[in-house]
Amino acid sequence: MNFSEQLGFLLEMDKLKSVYRKALIKTDNNRYENSAEHSWHVALMANILAPYAEQPIDIHRVTLMLLIHDIVEIDAGDTFAFDEKVILSQQSDKEQQAATRIFGLLPEDQRTFYLSLWQEFEIAETADAKFAKSMDRVLPLLQNMQNEGGSWSENNVSKQQVINRNKHLQEIAPKLWTYVLEQIDIATEKGWLRAA
Repeated sequence: MNFSEQLGFLLEMDKLKSVYRKALIKTDNNRYENSAEHSWHVALMANILAPYAEQPIDIHRVTLMLLIHDIVEIDAGDTFAFDEKVILSQQSDKEQQAATRIFGLLPEDQRTFYLSLWQEFEIAETADAKFAKSMDRVLPLLQNMQNEGGSWSENNVSKQQVINRNKHLQEIAPKLWTYVLEQIDIATEKGWLRAA
């Protein structure tokens, strides 16, 4: 192990606090949430909601995925989940480069482990990654519901976009999927989401 490399990586993580997302924090005068806050919140949420996973998951791995999933935004910045496909595609390339650089700060064994874990989250084919990805998608839904549409209303998001974004839930946590669909219907009825 190389302590100075580990320390360098940990100090680099402080930069995530300065990356702002589109989610509005109702309890703090509707300021924008930063990515570090989001990572903490979604990791906690995954632990609380883990019993809803209907496939075996390793909550330790899920938590680690969620703690590191957005650190690439230190270099790549954040994009709005419902941006145009071209922007989202360009973001993917930026994030891959960022992952190589940022995880590259770690000693080799940790670099390999965390980069692999980040890639697993991105691909979302394993049960752990599907559950982690689902939690990452559900949290903004909860926040937007609490905030009368929040960033959905601000950005004219449609019902179908939110359904598509939360699709992993259907397989990994069907009871949460049912809840999400109910919330999406309520948001549409209230005019917080565009019906079409």
